[in-house]
Amino acid sequence: MKQELGDFIEASGLLEYDPTAITKIYKGHPKRLFKRLWQTLIPIGLYLLGIAADKIVGLLENTTRAKARAKEFAELLVSLGPAFIKAGQALSSRPDIIPGILLEELAQLQDQLPGFDSELAMACIEEDLEKPVEEIFEHLDKEPISAASLGQVHKGKLKTGEKIAVKIQRPGLREQITLDLYIVRNIAKWLNKYVGLIRSDLVALIDELGRRVFEEMDYLNEANNAEKFKHLHAHNKMICVPKIFPKATSRRVLTMEWVDGVKLTNLKAVKRLGIDPNKMVDIGVNCSLQQLLEHGFFHADPHPGNLLALKDGRLCYLDFGMMSEVTRESRTGLIKAVVHLVNKRFGKLSKDFVQLGFLSEDVNLEPIVPEFEKVFTQAIEMGVSTMDFKSVTDDLSGVMYKFPFKVPPYYALIIRSLITLEGIALSVDPNFKILGAAYPYFARRLMEDPDPQLRSSLKEMLFDGDTFRWQRLQNLIASAASQAELDLETLLDQVLDLLFSKKGGFLRDELVESLIKQIDILGWQAFLKAKKKLKEPFKKNQVFQEDNINSIDLRSLVPLRDLYNVLQKTPGYSPELIFKKIPRLINEKDTRKMSLKVAKGVAEKGIVRLIKVAAKVQN
Repeated sequence: MKQELGDFIEASGLLEYDPTAITKIYKGHPKRLFKRLWQTLIPIGLYLLGIAADKIVGLLENTTRAKARAKEFAELLVSLGPAFIKAGQALSSRPDIIPGILLEELAQLQDQLPGFDSELAMACIEEDLEKPVEEIFEHLDKEPISAASLGQVHKGKLKTGEKIAVKIQRPGLREQITLDLYIVRNIAKWLNKYVGLIRSDLVALIDELGRRVFEEMDYLNEANNAEKFKHLHAHNKMICVPKIFPKATSRRVLTMEWVDGVKLTNLKAVKRLGIDPNKMVDIGVNCSLQQLLEHGFFHADPHPGNLLALKDGRLCYLDFGMMSEVTRESRTGLIKAVVHLVNKRFGKLSKDFVQLGFLSEDVNLEPIVPEFEKVFTQAIEMGVSTMDFKSVTDDLSGVMYKFPFKVPPYYALIIRSLITLEGIALSVDPNFKILGAAYPYFARRLMEDPDPQLRSSLKEMLFDGDTFRWQRLQNLIASAASQAELDLETLLDQVLDLLFSKKGGFLRDELVESLIKQIDILGWQAFLKAKKKLKEPFKKNQVFQEDNINSIDLRSLVPLRDLYNVLQKTPGYSPELIFKKIPRLINEKDTRKMSLKVAKGVAEKGIVRLIKVAAKVQN
């Protein structure tokens, strides 16, 4: 038993991924390496020979044959074990390396393997926690309820009576993963050196995968991730994260609270709980966007088994082994890219891809810009809310494969996460569009975030050159208003910031012009009412007939009216919020300038009106 539980890599002191240290270890133990090489290179070699034969005789030109070969490759990875499965999953979001037909098959790779011997599982617990199972748990099922490539889960109960789920790592897993990563890394090094068609650094990809898999194999790291995720979302009462029990957790054993729930994809079971599946999807989408754009710490593996609907209406996240981080700069860069995309500024969008690390600075962007236009123009004209995310990413994958793109690791995980989430949502609502669901959150971030770069992006979105687009402002506020967490007061502050900014001069002029016309209309209407009380001869004078008000252009008032209507419909709106902003308005120096312009404009209109009246009276 001890021999089966023992791990050669652990015995060598390797607890973190280190390719140099791994190379030294296997150079000193060639027998272990040769045995696994025989098990892996033979089936890989036979597969490649088959591909070469198909290529020579032209069979790969046939789509059906090509799909069959792609499926065969995915099945080969599953047969080779956990490291190869993980490598395939990593490649499934790398359109810069893998052609589209193979991406589809790799995206369907399932991280599921048969369970291992329960006696080994119990022995692993006792070795890691240094106590007999009976002393730790009141009860623990011998047979697992589920199994995956890294471990299996058993249901049980603590001595305190709390129901638990215990995840136990496969014995010898670290050695198997490490050896396979070493082999795959050397294959990648050979491919980079001798296959000129491959532009991306495959060795760097394998090293990134190695770091992530080693993190995933450390259940103490997963426990810390769960606690961090729980803390970040503590304010969100609709999100549930299982409690971790540190005293019954180690590097190979993770003990967490048992959560009774049903998979989101099981619609009948969700409805039996009295829960609207669409509401669950909304909670999941908003939480994912908050992870990506606000916290920068996101769950990179939200497959159906890791998302449960609970009977109290909450959404429960499970499995925090694969988490990723997005820097503040990258989060801001992604939002800026969306602004340029919505505004169809594809030249700037191509520069965003450079700043985000997709393209090197020496790449010629000229041929890429028209490709972006082909991919995005039609989708944008149909509207963000109807944009098909997978279709757009598939088209973009073709561009990335054609040009020297290198997908950053964080972005590959974002795409994988969003596509997985959209797949779950589509099982609930066949018409679901994740970009349409995401846009209100994006609008709220753009309107509320004080980041100087996002403030600049907001202005860029609302202006076409020097022309202010009222409709875009209304659409942004209306979209942001659909968010339950909208801070309306902050939103009003951002609108005022925009109004009194350097670039807000044109907006201030529009507002002054609208106010002048509004006051002029009110003054004229008041005069017409007063006229009715005047003597009959004066009353009959055609100069003062009410028809004259028709000559006033009311269209200039529509943007202000529509904007006010949007604000009125926003959750949390009250007149007091508007009144609270009056002191700030009074203290702004531009307010005084605007007031003088309004007074001057109203006076000028009044004088012009009097001159016209006088002229008509004389005639």
